Amino acid sequence: MTEAGAGRSTPEEPWPVRVVSQKVSAWIAKLGWVWVDGQIAQISRRPGAATVFLTLRDPSADLSLTVTASRDVLDTGAPELAEGARVILHAKPEFYAGRGTLSLRADEIRQVGLGELLARLEKLKKLLAAEGLFDRARKRRLPFLPNRIGLITGRASAAERDVLLNTQRRWPAVDFRTINVAVQGPTAVPQIIDALRVLDSDESVDVIVLARGGGGVEDLLPFSDEALCRAVFGCRTPVVSAIGHESDAPLVDYVADLRASTPTDAAKRIVPDLAEEQRLIGQARHRLDRAVRGLLDRESHRLDGLRSRPALARPEVMVDQRAADLGALRDRAGRCLDHRIGTATGDLRQTVARLRALSPAATLERGYAIVQRADNQVVRAAGEVADGDPLRIRLAEGELSATVNG
Repeated sequence: MTEAGAGRSTPEEPWPVRVVSQKVSAWIAKLGWVWVDGQIAQISRRPGAATVFLTLRDPSADLSLTVTASRDVLDTGAPELAEGARVILHAKPEFYAGRGTLSLRADEIRQVGLGELLARLEKLKKLLAAEGLFDRARKRRLPFLPNRIGLITGRASAAERDVLLNTQRRWPAVDFRTINVAVQGPTAVPQIIDALRVLDSDESVDVIVLARGGGGVEDLLPFSDEALCRAVFGCRTPVVSAIGHESDAPLVDYVADLRASTPTDAAKRIVPDLAEEQRLIGQARHRLDRAVRGLLDRESHRLDGLRSRPALARPEVMVDQRAADLGALRDRAGRCLDHRIGTATGDLRQTVARLRALSPAATLERGYAIVQRADNQVVRAAGEVADGDPLRIRLAEGELSATVNG
C-alpha cells in the first residue's frame, strides 16, 4: 500500500481505518512532550486508584481534552486543585487508535497562582494596547436613544436585574434583547463570544451591554480573555462593559467603547432619564416662549415707533411742508431773478449811455462833420487833399458833396 501524501488516495486504493488510525497515532507521537495551558473542567479521583483523570478545557473555545496523571504527580504539583482552576501541565499527546480519541499524559502539573495570572494579564494588556485595541480614537459614541439594547449577562443575575430595572425606570419604553450566558467558568468565553456575534448581526440592536456583578480576579478572568477582547474589538455595534465594581478592571473594559463602573451605572449611560429630558424640554420651551415674546414686544414697539412718525401718522403734513418749501424756493428764485434782471438792466443802460457818448453820431449831433475822400478815407489834415479833389461830408442828418478849392 502506498502513501498519497498531501493528496487523496484513489478509489481503487482505499486506506483501511486501522491504517489511518496508525498513521495519525504515529504523527501525534512525533510531537513529544509539550507544555499545555488550560482550565480544569472536571477532576475524577477514584478511591484507591493510582491514576487521576482530568478534563482540561480551553478558556477561549469550546474544546476540551482528557488528561491522565498519577496521583503522586497531582499531589506534588497541585494538591489543592479544584474545578475551575487554571493550570500549566507538562504532557505528551497520545492517540488511542482503538477508540480514535486524543488525550494527554501528564508528568507535571502546576496550578497557576494569582500573581502569575496577574502577570499574564498585564503582559496581554500591553500586547493588546500595542495593537491599538485600547485606542480612544476608534471608540464610538453611543446613540442618544437606542431603539433596542442587546444585553449579555448571567441568567437571573443581580446584574441583569440592575440593568433592566434602572434602564426601564429611566426610560420606560426601552426595548431589550437579552441573551443569558455563563459569566464564569470554562464555558463563559465561548458563550459570550457567540452571544456577541448574534447581537452584532442583529440590525435592530443599537448598543450591546456586557454585564456581570462583582467577584474575585479568578471569577472575572473570562472578561480578560484575549479572544473575547478581540471579539469586542471586531463588533460593528458599540459595546458597553459593565463588569464588577468600580475597582474591577478586566481587559474588556479597555476594549469596549464605553466602560461603566457597575451594571447600574451602565443603565444610566445607555439611555437618558425621561424625567430629566422632560424637565430640559420644559426649560427649553420656556426659554423659547420668552424669546418669542421678547421678539414680538420689540417688533411691536418698533412698529409703534414707525406709526408715530409724521410720515405715517399725518402724511399730509409732509406734503404741506414740501409744498411750503417749494413755494419759498419759488419766491426766492423769483426775487433772485428779478434782482439779477434789474442789475443787468442798469448795467445795460450804463453801457448804452457810454456807447452813445462815445458814438460818432453823438459827435455829429454836436455840430461836427466827417470829411471823407472819394476812397472813403477820413480827412484829418488839409494836406491830405489837393485842389479839385471831391469830398463827402457826413453830418448828423444827411451828407454833402464838395470839391476842394484852394
